[in-house]
Amino acid sequence: MTPKTALLTHPDCLTHVTPDGHPEQVARLEHVLYALQPLDLAREIAPLAADDDILRIHPASYLADLRRALPDEGQRALDADTWMSPGSLDAAFRGAGAMVRAVDMVLGGEAPNAFAAVRPPGHHAETDTAMGFCLFGNAALGVKHALDFHELNRVAVVDFDVHHGNGTQDLLWDEPRALVISSQQIPLFPGTGRSNETGAFDNICNLPLPPNSEGTLMRREYRDKALPRLRDFDPELIIISAGFDAHADDPLAQLNWSTDDFAWLTAEICAVAADVCGGRVVSTLEGGYDLNALSAATRAHVHELMKAAT
Repeated sequence: MTPKTALLTHPDCLTHVTPDGHPEQVARLEHVLYALQPLDLAREIAPLAADDDILRIHPASYLADLRRALPDEGQRALDADTWMSPGSLDAAFRGAGAMVRAVDMVLGGEAPNAFAAVRPPGHHAETDTAMGFCLFGNAALGVKHALDFHELNRVAVVDFDVHHGNGTQDLLWDEPRALVISSQQIPLFPGTGRSNETGAFDNICNLPLPPNSEGTLMRREYRDKALPRLRDFDPELIIISAGFDAHADDPLAQLNWSTDDFAWLTAEICAVAADVCGGRVVSTLEGGYDLNALSAATRAHVHELMKAAT
């Protein structure tokens, strides 16, 4: 049987409801799933993460705070950008569970690579702070699960969301077995992600990109800096924080990438993975707020994962 890219999702991820007009809306995942529906993927129901999974990266006090903040009805603001509704924690636990299950599937040989179509996103959630629409640090959880549970020695994250993954950086800053490569528009929320932020073990590689620089600069920066650094690290698994808000049509930023830029970058990451870790890649959805651009870029991303899986 031809190996297939795994797609992990769950209807609970549609029950995280933000206020009207909020960019991180239910329709994002609906559009992504519609775009991926025709593709020949190994579809998997995302399980709920266990508390012990969350506690790999977040303290028990943080989890308790989120449970206390969960509203019985309506929405509650954790900050100006980050909201909870009655279904938000179930959605977040499914997103974290999707990452754990995807890592298990790829490292266990059940799938050559995987994509978690989940929300809320995760890469802004710091050790004990929800922010930037995010509750749990899904990418960092995948790294820690692979390192601690599967006893890998080296896991890399590549984050190409237009906003810096400050949460992933915070959660893995002191982890010498992890390399975090992140490209982002600077200046832009959350204000971190400059090249002098290098981690406790020189394990953070930030690629700040100026507004209106377009995909040409991105490709050069990845070719010259990020991809060689990724290859030299020789990871046993690559995790992608796949945000699509660098797209030219996205309303929240100005990097002006094309859908083809996302396809190119995905293919390049997969090519490194094919050379160094048997093609083992796990990707999770982060940002992307123009619904049509998000759909097209996500489909292009997953299509490249599918090509790499054959």
